[in-house]
Amino acid sequence: MQHQLNIYNTLNRKKEPFKAINAPFVGMYVCGPTVYSDVHLGNCRTFISFDVIFRYLTYLGYKVRYVRNITDAGHLESDGDVGEDKISKKAKLSALEPMEIVQKYSIDFHEVMKIFNVLPPSIEPTATGHIIEQIEMVKTILASGFGYEVNGTVYFDVEKYNKTENYGVLNNRKLEDLLNNTRDLGGQNEKRGTLDFALWIKAKPEHLMQWPSPWGMGFPGWHLECSAMSNKYLGEQFDIHGGGMDLAPTHHTNEIAQNIAACGKQPANYWIHTNMLTVNGQKMSKSLGNSFLPHELFTGNHPLLHKGYSPMVVRFFMLQAHYRSTLDFSNEALDASEKGFKRLMSAIGLFDKLKVSDSSDINVNDLEQKFAAAMDDDFNTPVLIAELFDLARTINSIYDGKTKINQKDLNDLKSLIKNLVADVLGLTDDLQAQNDVSPVMDFILKIRNEAKQNKDYATSDKIRIGLNDIGFQVKDGKEGSSWSKI
Repeated sequence: MQHQLNIYNTLNRKKEPFKAINAPFVGMYVCGPTVYSDVHLGNCRTFISFDVIFRYLTYLGYKVRYVRNITDAGHLESDGDVGEDKISKKAKLSALEPMEIVQKYSIDFHEVMKIFNVLPPSIEPTATGHIIEQIEMVKTILASGFGYEVNGTVYFDVEKYNKTENYGVLNNRKLEDLLNNTRDLGGQNEKRGTLDFALWIKAKPEHLMQWPSPWGMGFPGWHLECSAMSNKYLGEQFDIHGGGMDLAPTHHTNEIAQNIAACGKQPANYWIHTNMLTVNGQKMSKSLGNSFLPHELFTGNHPLLHKGYSPMVVRFFMLQAHYRSTLDFSNEALDASEKGFKRLMSAIGLFDKLKVSDSSDINVNDLEQKFAAAMDDDFNTPVLIAELFDLARTINSIYDGKTKINQKDLNDLKSLIKNLVADVLGLTDDLQAQNDVSPVMDFILKIRNEAKQNKDYATSDKIRIGLNDIGFQVKDGKEGSSWSKI
């Protein structure tokens, strides 16, 4: 069937028909993690969203080169190109080499992505692995007249750039407004303008991560790596650039400026941004104590959670909101997603038990059109999932003998659902294994509860610790004890 995929383009602030520059090839670049701490759920939502986009483009027949970088240098701890590199600071505090920090958190990040069934990108370059390319891009920007060097640090001249280009094009902001809203930060005396940003930063002698350059020992600015690596692997112009919406005002805005200064071209045709996470209507943040790490969601080991949820339930929950919408976490919302996920997986599990008839009440082509219409409309996973719930009711009706289906339609339907649920949405029935041990776990928890009632706390603790050692988390709450797989 023919597809007309429409994508909301942040650059033009509207949905636009997708047309690949070099179809059937698609170049997609997504800003990856800075590997100095545990991966947070905002990262997870972004990468799950782009995983679905990657999967759907592949499903449509495109050959996708998906590049997702790892920031392992150049990300400073404060605004204004001052402060320590976050990875260097973490290394000093931990008495480790910076690359030990990078290795630890890179491994953790990949493990979390695997748990969420996020496919690996085609290429995963690192900032430290592309120092030469970044230095060469700085040279080009200097030659174009949009950069200047002061005492070993090279800056991008935003106001000069804005005379011929629109610096605020991505967010539809005027330079005057940006200047008025810019805080007066220390350490900016050598800059020509308050919005100027560092392309290359002179390193202090004690700085752990530094490299030789034409301007002395230093390290790249954070924004530079994405411009250099997208250019290297996808060319001067490619199809899709994405990341979280928090990257649009500064990081992606500066990327556009760098690319146009170096190449004379807007780097990406389509800019896609995922929205933020909230908890019970409040912004998720460590300071408010309402942020979760992935493993806390899986185990339920967090004050705001009354139980743990399987990785696929969490993924399913995230896909029930459009990637451009705010996603609000609550126990009630997660419980509803868990019930919905179980209902959908149970219906799919009935396929091999359905009885076929000579005739059919099912029009698979119509179903395929509905599913395609949802995903072609800016990857609208909530609408697709709603259509899948309707199909689940139909499958149950076939199982009950109230609706007929012939063998051909059954085969076509099974293939279609596999393509959409497993291959596009990336959902697998990880609850099945959990359900298999449920009777045993319920029996063990019953014995433990009896021990607690008899004030035999030694036995109660022994059971809890023993279960934890073999991979099962037990959480006690007002409504009794619950368990989840770690």
